[in-house]
Amino acid sequence: MSQTINPLGKKIISVKTEFCGHTLTLEVNRVGFRSTASVMARYGDTVILATAMVSANSMTNMDYFPLSIDYEEKMYAAGKISGSRFVKREGRPSDEAILIGRLIDRPIRPLWPKGYRNEVQGVATVLSLDPDFRPDSIAMIALSAAFMLTGAPFEGPVAGIRVGMADDKLVAFASAEQLADGKLDLVVAGTKSGIMMVEAGANEVSEDQVVEALEFAHKAIQPAIELQEELVKAVGVEPQEYSLITISEEIQKQVNEWLEGKMGAKLRAPYAERHEKMHVLRGEMFEHFKEQLGEEPFAELKGAYEEAWSVAANKDVRKGIVEDGVRPDGRKFTEIRPLSSEVGILPRAHGSSLFTRGMTQALNVVTLAPLSFVQVIDTMEKEGEKRYMHHYNAPGYTVGEIKRLGSPGRREIGHSALAERALLPVIPDEATFPYAIRSVTEIMSQHGSTSQAAVCSSCLALMDAGVPLRAPVSGIAMGLVVDGSKAIVLSDIADAEDFAGDMDFKVAGTKKGITALQMDMKVHGLDVSVLRKALEQGREGRAYILESMLSTLSEPRKEMSPYAPRVESIKINPDKIREVIGKGGETINKIIAETGAEIDIKDDGTVFISSPDKQSIDGAIQWVRNITEDPEVGRIYEDRRVVSVLDFGAFVEILPGKEGLVHVSELSEERVEKPSDVVKEGDRVDVKLVAIDDRGRLQLSMKAVARERKQHEPSKKVS
Repeated sequence: MSQTINPLGKKIISVKTEFCGHTLTLEVNRVGFRSTASVMARYGDTVILATAMVSANSMTNMDYFPLSIDYEEKMYAAGKISGSRFVKREGRPSDEAILIGRLIDRPIRPLWPKGYRNEVQGVATVLSLDPDFRPDSIAMIALSAAFMLTGAPFEGPVAGIRVGMADDKLVAFASAEQLADGKLDLVVAGTKSGIMMVEAGANEVSEDQVVEALEFAHKAIQPAIELQEELVKAVGVEPQEYSLITISEEIQKQVNEWLEGKMGAKLRAPYAERHEKMHVLRGEMFEHFKEQLGEEPFAELKGAYEEAWSVAANKDVRKGIVEDGVRPDGRKFTEIRPLSSEVGILPRAHGSSLFTRGMTQALNVVTLAPLSFVQVIDTMEKEGEKRYMHHYNAPGYTVGEIKRLGSPGRREIGHSALAERALLPVIPDEATFPYAIRSVTEIMSQHGSTSQAAVCSSCLALMDAGVPLRAPVSGIAMGLVVDGSKAIVLSDIADAEDFAGDMDFKVAGTKKGITALQMDMKVHGLDVSVLRKALEQGREGRAYILESMLSTLSEPRKEMSPYAPRVESIKINPDKIREVIGKGGETINKIIAETGAEIDIKDDGTVFISSPDKQSIDGAIQWVRNITEDPEVGRIYEDRRVVSVLDFGAFVEILPGKEGLVHVSELSEERVEKPSDVVKEGDRVDVKLVAIDDRGRLQLSMKAVARERKQHEPSKKVS
């Protein structure tokens, strides 16, 4: 531990420990003097500043905890300037930064007490980026440490780690290459006692391998948790005074007494019927207390009665599950809601599907385009192209509310990424299917696990579009109700179980294994054994859902929509790319203008040519081949243009920019006095390349063509 004095007279305190092969250092009091708490974290060459602000007063007018967590990418951290020609300053966070902000938020949010209404903000700023590993886990540790130092009632610390798999062995802080080439990309966050959050992308990894990785990760984060505890002791944190906004015990007692005997089995029914019963019962309860208290006094307390109703309703759901073994809609713990699906429902779309599970419904539309339509990625960590994109939209009407339409929020971006991750391992590679693919899920109705409905509908729409998926994918959301030592896992949770339960666990995959995983806890950590049970039960549920999907469409269509572009590819010598493009793009633009085809050229010499018209593609392919092919001695070039006629012969262009001489003696089998007697400029003739001299000059012959064809003519019979 090293200590010096900062300008405000405070000691600069630094603690460090060995953490997964590198030194992790946490330092306070060097920067951020006016924040409630700030921590500078260093791991390798990654440096992150985490600042925490906690208001002194409770926001009594709010009915939710006003916590915001942001993750800021800085291009300078990676030694980069934005590739945009017009905007060089960081602006709206990238989708990747939003997803990391959510990743940090999810294990931290449940560790604040219910009823805490002080405004809290956490900001993690990446100041220096070590390219050997991703910085998100270090940002999570730094923010957790900052919250611990505020003295606010944060029940941490929390730590996270990203785990990969190299040569079938688990690796902490795997490199970008190991994550890209391996079968697993897993982030686990937890406390000393249990796991709080899981986020994973996988290439058909088994449930046993995931459980092994969870155990590995939880053990690996312990040094980072202990280091935060050491820092708290070294700083000498003083607890903040606070008050909790809780429901009046008297109001809760009144509500519970009025509801006595009115809930339980009397409300258990399929969603639509149960929803109506709950709506009627809630209205009757409000009317009762309005008459009892008077209209104005009740209006002032209506929010409290609303909250007491929600507490009672959630308690009733949990009681039914734990004591009676029955879910709110009457299902068994492993039972899936009614399923149905359709494909090809939008006539002009390249692929479409409608997937319905209970009252949750997702419409997915797939659009195919040439590779020139790929998304360009330019962030602090990444730069490159993205050819498969999934987008998710869920307007207000999907939950029966009036909401202003706007750009996608953090939830929409998160669900987009989860569904995209679930399908990415089965998307065919560029060589097999040379298209940019956009899959858009429009949620039609929400009643639990729309992200996994997006996975299922996206899979069906991709198959309907003729995308040759390596395997079909289905997804399911699992829930959990913990009562003492009893942990009950629920398959395919609906809204009521999500609100009343202790876990939201989403898992997607093929018959072979898991492709995506997301788990959030509402209690303070969970043992791996419970997660193992959830994974196994989820595998059975996924298989059931997949069977239903495949009964609608068993495999990708062999033929694409007539409205989808066709893409073909040819390979050319990379050294010839410049010739195809031409000066300032002149040649390639001419090909595009005259054939109507789109052309994309990769650095390895692969040329992708796309158009809805087969003739257009063929014309562009022939043009590219003519430009890039080398003259071949002995080959006959048909219908080639005479460029010029001179006294000693004629020059003919056999390939773009490649001309050869037909000497006067090679113009015809008969004697020719003047070349102009046989050919004129602009004529189209057939010539044979007979030789290339040591200076690269092409020697052509029309006479050789005539002789060769005469030899292949059938002989005439003599009568």
